[in-house]
Amino acid sequence: MSDIRSEDEAAIQAVLVESYKAWEAGDADGMVADYTADATAIMTGSLRDGRDVVRDSMAASFAGPLKGSSTDDKQLSLRFVGRDAAVVVSESGILFSGEAEVPDARKVNATWVFEKRDGQWLIAAYHNSPVLAPPAR
Repeated sequence: MSDIRSEDEAAIQAVLVESYKAWEAGDADGMVADYTADATAIMTGSLRDGRDVVRDSMAASFAGPLKGSSTDDKQLSLRFVGRDAAVVVSESGILFSGEAEVPDARKVNATWVFEKRDGQWLIAAYHNSPVLAPPAR
């Protein structure tokens, strides 16, 4: 991996870390600080179209059902798509107060699409889907 790709990878990791920290702090503004204005977020049954919509939705959730929660994320891959785009795949889930690990039933596979604009890596899209248990044999 070239030095520039190493720098890009570190910058993308930093964006994710800051987003996770903001979640843990219940900070919706901080969570979307590195989203593009036209970012989309798709979660089971919902489309949040635009950074402001994502922010408003997260603010309401942090004040309600997600109050005091954090996320547990395990990055599975990061790949670059051309010079100015990258895709991160992770397995993640929400940890509620008192939980040490995410129950299997609440784990999701997530895809993050990053775009480099004016030298800064930003989240352009996020999508998650429940992790399905492997079929019984």
